[in-house]
Amino acid sequence: GRRSSAIAAMGSTARASHALCARTCRFLSGRTASRPGLSTGRAAAAAERAGGSSAHRGPGRRGWQWRAVRARLDVAVRPDTYRQELDVKIERARSHFAAAPAPAPTPEVPHPKPLEEIHLPPTEVHESARSNFRMRAEFRVWHDGDRSYLAMFDSDDPKTPIEVPSFPMGSEKINELMPAFIEEIGRAEGIRRKLFQVNFLTTTKGDALISMLYHKPVKTDEWEREAEEMRQRLGVSIIGRSRKQKVVLGNDYVMEEIEVDGRVLTYKQLEGGFTQPNAGISAKMLEWARSAAVSDSADAVGEATAPARRDDDLLELYCGNGNFTIAMAPMFSAVLATEVSKVSVAAAKLNADANDAGNVAFARLSSEELTLALDQGKRFSRLDDVPPLETYDLRTVLVDPPRAGMGEEVSEFVSRFDRIVYISCNPETLAADVRTLRDTHEVARFAAFDQFPYTPHLECGALLVSKGR
Repeated sequence: GRRSSAIAAMGSTARASHALCARTCRFLSGRTASRPGLSTGRAAAAAERAGGSSAHRGPGRRGWQWRAVRARLDVAVRPDTYRQELDVKIERARSHFAAAPAPAPTPEVPHPKPLEEIHLPPTEVHESARSNFRMRAEFRVWHDGDRSYLAMFDSDDPKTPIEVPSFPMGSEKINELMPAFIEEIGRAEGIRRKLFQVNFLTTTKGDALISMLYHKPVKTDEWEREAEEMRQRLGVSIIGRSRKQKVVLGNDYVMEEIEVDGRVLTYKQLEGGFTQPNAGISAKMLEWARSAAVSDSADAVGEATAPARRDDDLLELYCGNGNFTIAMAPMFSAVLATEVSKVSVAAAKLNADANDAGNVAFARLSSEELTLALDQGKRFSRLDDVPPLETYDLRTVLVDPPRAGMGEEVSEFVSRFDRIVYISCNPETLAADVRTLRDTHEVARFAAFDQFPYTPHLECGALLVSKGR
């Protein structure tokens, strides 16, 4: 019926809409970190990130399996089947929490146990815009004699470029810039020569940055002169990159504004850094996380412009560029946010300053290092600018891990918190982490965020509350 049609439709588009080719995977999906030894479900997710997975129902120990299939390149949007496709993804996500036989033994787990069912509340569904939802995109630039065009590739024929004159999933600004960009490089041989890739980074307010990648040095008078003329005509910032060279004309960032619970937040998004690709869904994720911090009820989302303030402090793991940090800060007395990436921490500090989040302290620590500092008093020089850890009243934690999830060690660490707000880009590893926490916590809320419409990928949110509170 309608579900079968939705599954078939997803199969025809998954490759193009999420990754499109191996070279575009990192830019389009944002996160690619994963662990070796993927299970069938994780392998499907990895194939999807590389542009090779699509939705297909088949037998499996959970009743649902997602098989990697061959699919033609297709960048179309399908508003008529959008909700049916999303329902399929939600059912698949929830299936990871069902009871299942023991998985196959591995050297690490020679005697695995059957998986117990994890009770989930009804799903809070957050739909995406049907088109123009992606704020960034990446294309190959293909040259055919004197003519150049933007291209993507089908993995069935990875050596044959397919011209992409428009990208309906991309923002209106991206679609405005695509033909203008081709016209510009067609009139300037200095910026066209040896150009092989272009990245577009845009915002909901029309700010834009174009990054151009070359097989030649870009630090030349000719390139800078022609690129600056192009920048002035298009009204954007431009970055040229080649081996060991980077030239910035304008800014190496864009400024995004997102309204969250009636307040406009400003984010400095750096070229090459991780950002949420779907700005509309990003706002919904931030509002949900704020609601989950204070309420076990799904009705709390949107019922007031300012959720109640908590009387404890917040610990955030994997804070990235401060996307959630900034939105959560007004709800707590203080926030301690940790992240291992030096670049991300620097960006997070800039965003905190831009939004007057003076109660936030950032620490470039791993979860393991933080555990040592909290439990054993180990000193790290990277904590010198952070208030003494013993002064924090940490009872709430927000985690937004990579696709690999938290894992057993970090899950054990967060089990000490009364309230865990978990943002997940992989429902399977979310389910694994929830099972690790099942003795101490239960799932009070479960949400689905359609960050990548028309693909098998689904972001989820889970609120876990302590059973002993």
